[in-house]
Amino acid sequence: MRKLPMTFRTCLLAVLLAGCACACLADPQPQELTGEPAPDSRWPALVGAQYTFVDQQQSELTSPYQGKLSLLPQGDHQDSHTIGFYGGWAPLTWLQLYLDTEKFMGAGVSNGTGVGSLTNGDVIREGAAGLKKAFYIARSYVRLMLPLGPQLVRLERAQDQIAGTEAARRLELKAGRLAISDDLDKNRYANATRTQFMNAALWQNTAWDYAANTVGFSDGFILSYISPSWALRYALFKMPTHANGQTLETLNLARGENLELTLSPVEDSTVVRLLVFRNTARMGDYREAIAAAAGTGLPPVVSDTGHDGRHKYGFGVNLEQPLADAGDTGLFVRLGWNDAATEDFAFTEEDRVVSFGGQLSGLHWRRADDRLGVGVSSAGLSAAHRDYLAAGGSGFMLGDGTLNYGHEQLLEAYYRAQWSWAPFSTPIRLQLSPDFQYVQNPGMNRDRGPVRFWSVRLHLEY
Repeated sequence: MRKLPMTFRTCLLAVLLAGCACACLADPQPQELTGEPAPDSRWPALVGAQYTFVDQQQSELTSPYQGKLSLLPQGDHQDSHTIGFYGGWAPLTWLQLYLDTEKFMGAGVSNGTGVGSLTNGDVIREGAAGLKKAFYIARSYVRLMLPLGPQLVRLERAQDQIAGTEAARRLELKAGRLAISDDLDKNRYANATRTQFMNAALWQNTAWDYAANTVGFSDGFILSYISPSWALRYALFKMPTHANGQTLETLNLARGENLELTLSPVEDSTVVRLLVFRNTARMGDYREAIAAAAGTGLPPVVSDTGHDGRHKYGFGVNLEQPLADAGDTGLFVRLGWNDAATEDFAFTEEDRVVSFGGQLSGLHWRRADDRLGVGVSSAGLSAAHRDYLAAGGSGFMLGDGTLNYGHEQLLEAYYRAQWSWAPFSTPIRLQLSPDFQYVQNPGMNRDRGPVRFWSVRLHLEY
């Protein structure tokens, strides 16, 4: 059996040791609630529904040359629509079943390529062409819970969350089809493209090439130990058969392994998440592709060098820091890295990323449900990846035909206005969000850009 790279083993050991150390600390005692730790309803129910519309405009940009995946130099204008229905059922206090369906219509500007991370995160739902006109099963999974103490926490109804109470300290298993990012790399201030930042570099660690098909979901499981002050999660999911593919491979041939430690020693205060991951799949090698194309006069094609059993590993650090307004005002920081000797496979084409920003509550101008968000990020490539693009190679998002390398730098700002009605027991929320993005060196290329994106997002949820 092939040994894990030393860097990955070191990261993995550090996370496990930190978890063991946390186990020795006493958890703060949450308020004990009365009643059974059971959902409000044990009958199948519509847990939520949503509709999101995004109108996005891309500006013209400096473009001395253009590849097949470049941003369109004349600019572009596109709309996208996503519709989702989310159902849940809790036949037992320790067992929940979820089934979600979604539909995507529209497209991203410049076909969703030409930058390291998507400027409209909902475009990841575009997936394969055959999915655009029909509903598809997004999530279909079971959630099992084993209480480890008497204290309970109360949950409000939300997408994939049945209202009720559950144990504050528990073991939990989710298994089936779902998005690994539902549970890992979460952040209170930068986590949801439909309600917060739109650029993927701000709502996710874009160097985390997490296992998923083209619409962001995969088959596997997440095993978690959860307590009020810390949590440890292990996730194993299928990788696609090829880069940016819709079909998932079997676990024995292609898989993504993930371990995340969450530290939250003080309630409603600082939260730190430490993530390590290791992917195995039929991946191409950038250096091999460059060598194979040398002397042929043709650009390298990394997928032609694919072999089973190749690996990619990396890590992420995720911080959220509440400042005021019961936590509705706060800051976030993310740091991500992967080795990127092999091709990027499932999420973005960014190999290193750092992002920082914050959210301000509208409470300060008498709009308590409104939010103002501002964030910046800087993303880069491994040496092998940048040499591959400079030689004329392309991936699934980047490919200008050549490359004058520079970090892709992003500034994004949005304002989210929210109105709520409660004709039923659960409120209906309508959100309207103007959004602006400025990207320097799009596609990691100093010869192109800068470019600007203006968007208006309408989001309705129940």
